[in-house]
Amino acid sequence: MQIYWTKINKIIEETPEIKTYLVDCPEGLTWEEGAHIHLGLEGFNAGEKPNRSLVRHMSISTLPHENSIGITTRIKEQCSEFKSILRTLEVGSEVAIFKIHSNVPLKREDKNVYLLSSGVGLATFRPLVLDYFERADNVNQIHSLNVDSSKDFLFTNIFESASDKKFTSQFVDNRKDYYEEVKNLAADKDGLFYVVGSDEFLVQNIEVLREQGIKPEQIMLDKREQQLPEFLSFDLPI
Repeated sequence: MQIYWTKINKIIEETPEIKTYLVDCPEGLTWEEGAHIHLGLEGFNAGEKPNRSLVRHMSISTLPHENSIGITTRIKEQCSEFKSILRTLEVGSEVAIFKIHSNVPLKREDKNVYLLSSGVGLATFRPLVLDYFERADNVNQIHSLNVDSSKDFLFTNIFESASDKKFTSQFVDNRKDYYEEVKNLAADKDGLFYVVGSDEFLVQNIEVLREQGIKPEQIMLDKREQQLPEFLSFDLPI
């Protein structure tokens, strides 16, 4: 496993609680849209065993041609040791990156694609949408639906409906409206549904989609292949 030590080159305050950390991209390093990476803070590998509290598995919110690896995360007042240290880092601070993997690249199967996310989960979808804008081949259209009770919606300059690009974007601030809209979207029995958020959020979305007749193979989760059965293998009540 190769560990790259690299530097933060920019910090963007997206909302009062959400920041994007842009880190220098090591030469030759590349990734697919929908990828995630392990981010390690100073000292995480100083001892005999890695200090797991100083490592997080984070989505990459940029594409390779943007020349930086973007990590977009919510940092609340009360937060973990990892987030409290991350909050103190500045431009020029060193971080470690390793283990890039993509679970949710954009499928190009001539179908409608639905991106369902909660809060900062939208960061996972930013590269998929940018990739689609650059090359719309074999994707009918994309619809993004994001719920965030803070109402500080993310990436609104990108997640903006554009009929010429066959892209629509919706933001809602409560779960009730969100799940009603998911049911409406699930009227498309041939669509592909990508879901990003907490495990609880994934389970709730899968239940709603399955109840509407969406098959497990139409639901894409940002999880390793061996984890998918935990979420997608359950029997619907008769």
